[in-house]
Amino acid sequence: MFIRNLTVVNYKNLIQADLQFSSKLNCFIGNNGVGKTNLLDCLFYLSFCKSYFNLPDSQNIRHHEDFFVLQGKYDCGGDPEDLYCGFKTGNKKIFRRNKKEYDRLSDHIGLLPLVMISPADSILIQGGSEERRKFMDSVISQYDRQYLEWLLKYNRALLQRNNLLKFFATNHAFDADSLDVWNEQLINTGEKIYHKRVEFLNSLLPVFQRYYDFIAQGHEKVRLEYQSQLKDCDFRTLLQESTARDRALQYTTIGIHKDDLDLKIDDYSIKKLGSQGQNKTYLISLKFAQFDFIRSVNKVKPILLLDDIFDKLDSSRVGQIVKLVSDSDFGQIFITDTNREHLDGIIHEVGGADYSIFLVTDGQIATV
Repeated sequence: MFIRNLTVVNYKNLIQADLQFSSKLNCFIGNNGVGKTNLLDCLFYLSFCKSYFNLPDSQNIRHHEDFFVLQGKYDCGGDPEDLYCGFKTGNKKIFRRNKKEYDRLSDHIGLLPLVMISPADSILIQGGSEERRKFMDSVISQYDRQYLEWLLKYNRALLQRNNLLKFFATNHAFDADSLDVWNEQLINTGEKIYHKRVEFLNSLLPVFQRYYDFIAQGHEKVRLEYQSQLKDCDFRTLLQESTARDRALQYTTIGIHKDDLDLKIDDYSIKKLGSQGQNKTYLISLKFAQFDFIRSVNKVKPILLLDDIFDKLDSSRVGQIVKLVSDSDFGQIFITDTNREHLDGIIHEVGGADYSIFLVTDGQIATV
């Protein structure tokens, strides 16, 4: 699977572009802040119906304009796919596949598997538990549509239960039967989500370790410890025992929406003691493991976006990453960098394979 053509109008600082891509390697060169990352974000948007940076659609529109348009033409095993997304201030977002508008955007997730590696990934280490749950959910949702349905149902039930708890507090009332209705929905979907996350992490960890070993060329052991209130506990019992506390706090304190990942190297938390190089290597390895996992499950090579990944890495680790992305295990790759030498090294490693180079300057893109 790969994208042949991308059309962009008024997306962030990108005025207008109509780009033809190589099915293998595509390189964007330019100074910081000129729009390289925004180009990758366009590709991410067409796969996930949203920006990688979780911005409201109104903030993705170029300054002094009132709309943006993205369109991509894909080759999916010989079958053409035409994706269109348009958004105008004050209007509903339009997302079409082969000229047919989606009833639900969630139906699109998983059609065009994609993995992005970005400096913004540092939020997985430095951010709160919500960021690490998003990571798990975004990966699993790309290959398991039922999981996404469970997640949507769980979140709707959680919202309704929290609203009910607030209603009880405001009206000095309580109805156990009404609360049980939402408890049952949380239990029914929450337990399935928990077990699917456990299954995913157990499969991901050895792949993650393999990529870390290759890039770091060391003997450190990387770990992802899943922290959940449901571990070795019955969800129904936990909800019943937390009723008084939930009523006092007016929100649900128990459930998979409280899950977290403890990211470790050997026996210490990388957030507390990891060096800059270790942090970046950890995140890059984790994302490569994500790529490998989706490819093995879907039997399709996801599109790989690499945004300025070589910064703050020593030459040895840069060399190992160049070897990785030059391997035939990867399909279509998009890379941004300010350093032409890194890109020339990758082009050399792939041995003259098909590639395209683009120069980005202040929102304008030209083929080199």
